[in-house]
Amino acid sequence: MSTSRKFRDSIHAKGTDIAVLSNGNSDDYISLTDIARYKSDAPDDVIKNWMRNRDTIEFLGLWEQLNNPEFKPVEFDGFRTQAGSNAFTMSPKKWIDGTGAVGIISKAGRYGGTFAQKDIAFEFASWISAEFKLYIIKCVNMGADGYILKPVCAGVEFKPDTGENQLPYPYGCHQGCVDPAGCDPTASELYLRQ
Repeated sequence: MSTSRKFRDSIHAKGTDIAVLSNGNSDDYISLTDIARYKSDAPDDVIKNWMRNRDTIEFLGLWEQLNNPEFKPVEFDGFRTQAGSNAFTMSPKKWIDGTGAVGIISKAGRYGGTFAQKDIAFEFASWISAEFKLYIIKCVNMGADGYILKPVCAGVEFKPDTGENQLPYPYGCHQGCVDPAGCDPTASELYLRQ
């Protein structure tokens, strides 16, 4: 995660509060711990069970290979070989320490938990419940509860978001966009309403 100022807020999906750590750009991390609470009162166990799965290890490894130049592929191969066996155990900390992963972060203490980059969080939510995953995606993409999409528009200035207009513009454009027609709906960033 970037070293710029970090924000903590939450989205609300199907009655569940899900914490999000953000630094104001596209490097948002969504709480796997909160997503796991949708399924169980023991979220750490749910996350560990998900991480034991061979498909999960392969997904995490591919994500890291695509997004992390410091990823350790030799250590990843060791985990991938063991994944799925009855004796295999995996925790977020073991994954992070063993492979140099950046897609998952684990924070101890109050306001702690396991957080993952959006792609990984969506994959985890899919394992929990396809329906719940869709609610989370809708909350993130449609700007629910304090999040809005900021289209990347060259040369277009944005008005401050007053929160007066609660309906999203077509294609998810920012509510304060001066020229919504000039927005590229495929190039947007998630950021916190301030």
